[in-house]
Amino acid sequence: MTSEPSPFYQPPAMFGPAVASVVDLFCGAGGLAHGFRNEGFAIAAGIDLDPACKYPFERNNASRFLKRDVDQLSGTDLRGLFPDTGRRVLVGCAPCQPFSTYNQKGRGKAKYGLVGKFAELIAECEPDVVSMENVPKLADFNGGRLIGEFEEALARKGYHHHRAIVAVADYGLPQMRKRLVLLASKLGPIELAPPVADLPKRTVKEEIGDLPPLLAGTVDPNDRLHRASRLDPINMKRIRSSRPGGSWSDWAPELIAKCHQSESGKTYRSVYGRMKWDEPSPTITTLFYGFGNGRFGHPEQDRAISLREGAMLQSFPRDYEFLAPDEPISMRTVGRLIGNAVPVTLGRVIARSVRNHLASHSNG
Repeated sequence: MTSEPSPFYQPPAMFGPAVASVVDLFCGAGGLAHGFRNEGFAIAAGIDLDPACKYPFERNNASRFLKRDVDQLSGTDLRGLFPDTGRRVLVGCAPCQPFSTYNQKGRGKAKYGLVGKFAELIAECEPDVVSMENVPKLADFNGGRLIGEFEEALARKGYHHHRAIVAVADYGLPQMRKRLVLLASKLGPIELAPPVADLPKRTVKEEIGDLPPLLAGTVDPNDRLHRASRLDPINMKRIRSSRPGGSWSDWAPELIAKCHQSESGKTYRSVYGRMKWDEPSPTITTLFYGFGNGRFGHPEQDRAISLREGAMLQSFPRDYEFLAPDEPISMRTVGRLIGNAVPVTLGRVIARSVRNHLASHSNG
């Protein structure tokens, strides 16, 4: 059975009028926006360059999606998306590939400029509250100068800011993932809400253990996103030889790929493995649906985790819709939407922090 959600979270409440309006830059499939919506915020708009984000963002967040290059936006553009009255919150997660440990070859380094662009838009638009979420490596990029310049730009416009490296499992997300969260406010000092003391880690089994079993290459007839990738004969032998938490080093020599037999490949042990039922999952990436792309094997079934399981480990609700009913499924497209998303649980942590901050300044 799936256990109850973390006590840190409460069901969406009837807050009356919206707490504030939110515009989400680099919005993706809407994980961050969904967290804010569940905490009583109105989602004014989401902006992303990926057209695949339109349906899930609008469908699940009662909002509108704009396919725009953030680099081409102005503060005037953003101001026009907010209502004329009420508090304004600007949130976003600039593409993190340049700073990610998964980007060992440094592809896409030019994207770091989008963090600077985010700072420009904040200065031009001057929302009441800002949130930026990214990978922890951003704090060290270019000797820490990039994040330092971002924070200096905020300070020049009168923002108080707070930065934290968050272990999301501490907040009830069933995933071993760390993220950088930066909050800033013109109203006064702001901080991220702390996790519940001594909160048990939510496990893979608690999150996905009650989903119907699948064979590799099959689909649940009642949920077309609960589908598993095919495995060729050699990978079927490999996964049958894999144990939860293990890697290819547990296999018979004839099953080990040549790239892992070389000295340079022997250190890559976090691939071709199964998850453990009684622990949070590893970080969900855009290729989580492939057995050889990480420790993404199901704990006991001979397959990689399904698209739906990946989404649930990212804390998307089980009924979150990523595709229109008549749209064919691309594992690569949906996997990208899920793996690139801000986990909804983390979105709620950030949103609740902002909500509490706004409440404390409601008479200011």
